[in-house]
Amino acid sequence: MRTSKELLLQPIVLNRTDKEQVLIEGSINSVRISIKIKQADAVEVILTQRFTKFLEQRAEQFAILRRKPVKGYDISFLITNVHVEQMFKHKLIEFIVHFMSEIDKEISSIKLDVNARARSVAQTFASSFL
Repeated sequence: MRTSKELLLQPIVLNRTDKEQVLIEGSINSVRISIKIKQADAVEVILTQRFTKFLEQRAEQFAILRRKPVKGYDISFLITNVHVEQMFKHKLIEFIVHFMSEIDKEISSIKLDVNARARSVAQTFASSFL
């Protein structure tokens, strides 16, 4: 019954770029939204992995966040019929859209902080030799 083709809708993949994707998989009583976050270089890959692990460890505080993302994606949300009945639908949608728009800004901000810290450490280290 759980793997019945009649219960699953056709998955939808939305591409912003090659490195940014959203996968929407619907079924009769739930929808799973998986997000692939833009990762331009090695620093962003590491920051994205750390940031998503941080969120996944607190998945019980986010009722719709899954602990394990779909393979090939960085983070996944599962919205069931129970969530829709207990929560405001427009707030759920607003949260997902806000999360998707803010995650890139957050990763970029963390990357700038890491680069600033690295620059400061490098200057301090180099000044000890002069």
